[in-house]
Amino acid sequence: MKIPKINFRTVMIFLAVIGPGIITANVDNDAGGITTYSVAGAQFGYKMLWLFIPMTIALIVVQEMSARMGAVTGKGLADLIRENYGVRMTLLIMVSLLLADLGNTISEFAGVAASMEIFQVSKYISVPVAAFLIWIIVVKGTYKHVERIFLVASGLYFTYIISGAMARPPWGTVARELAIPNFTFSGDYIAMVIGLIGTTIAPWMQFYIQSAVVEKGITVKEYRYSRMDVIFGCFMTDIVALFIVVACAATIFVHGIHIETAKDAALALAPLAGKWASTLFAFGLLNASVFSASILPLATAYYICEAFGVEAGIDKSWDEAPIFYWLYTLLIAVGAGVILIPNMPLIAVMLWSQVVNGVLLPFILIYMLSLINRKEIMGQYVNSKGFNIIAWLTTAILIVLTLMLVVISIFPNILN
Repeated sequence: MKIPKINFRTVMIFLAVIGPGIITANVDNDAGGITTYSVAGAQFGYKMLWLFIPMTIALIVVQEMSARMGAVTGKGLADLIRENYGVRMTLLIMVSLLLADLGNTISEFAGVAASMEIFQVSKYISVPVAAFLIWIIVVKGTYKHVERIFLVASGLYFTYIISGAMARPPWGTVARELAIPNFTFSGDYIAMVIGLIGTTIAPWMQFYIQSAVVEKGITVKEYRYSRMDVIFGCFMTDIVALFIVVACAATIFVHGIHIETAKDAALALAPLAGKWASTLFAFGLLNASVFSASILPLATAYYICEAFGVEAGIDKSWDEAPIFYWLYTLLIAVGAGVILIPNMPLIAVMLWSQVVNGVLLPFILIYMLSLINRKEIMGQYVNSKGFNIIAWLTTAILIVLTLMLVVISIFPNILN
């Protein structure tokens, strides 16, 4: 499929189609992702920047396939898996995804609590307020209304770019480290490489973008514009992630400060890059946490309802899609409620949700590649030979790395 020529008509169609690609990719920069990027910059400086080029290519390849399947078939990924692989396998995948996404949702509300504590607001105020606002926006809104809010939230990620620029990094070093691979055979370095790649592509993303393409009504006729949306979104999210690494490398790494969370990074930036850089970083964490806490339960409700042929969609009323809305409500209530429990082992919850994601991702990618290469499903829009080579190579690398991530998560000292 060719990229359409840029003219007024192209721009207007693109603006009408824009949304699923940008929103899905940006949710990837959630509280866990921001923490990973912050620690990477603080611990290794600029040495991880070269990874962003192959990571962006991998993200584009996987997201493009999901969006294309949605546009061609008019069905979500969960729908297609059920129809082609049976209810038993679908049930196993859905239960695993539900548990993983619940853990991820909890981590997003942990990000809300951490970011607002920087502004001296108790989690017992910030988390319930955020949960209610997230719930009311989706339950009482239409798809167009909700999508516009999500697009605005995506735009607010640029606070990280401003924060990174305010850190005044040596741009020559940044350019060199971005272009030249710099690999070190140490346990900490390899674990961080796996962590960076593992936080870039998650199983839920493939289900959500395909469902969003279907609900938005994008068909094969508009797909070339939707493809631009996907590519733009992938570049946007990884540029933001790159600036998070740069901001921490230019300040925290240079001064040898140890951090463990994104909250630590935001607080450390204040004396090193100025109060505004720190405030913007903290605001970015809040935006990312609220944004992701909205999308993750929504994505989960979408694909579970699709998997079992139950009505789903923001444009439907509660009476038309009760299971969809009740599931969305339950995920938000549990995710926010767990954060309010004193002494809750949040690190363990985040760890095991990451492990489940790592186990599921290889299966989801293989199912996707199997489905997208079936002519009876995709017709002339199956992968080309060249694209299949890139897609299978990307999948193989991701499988190896995510399996390594799972092993390291369970046995953290195995590389030492």
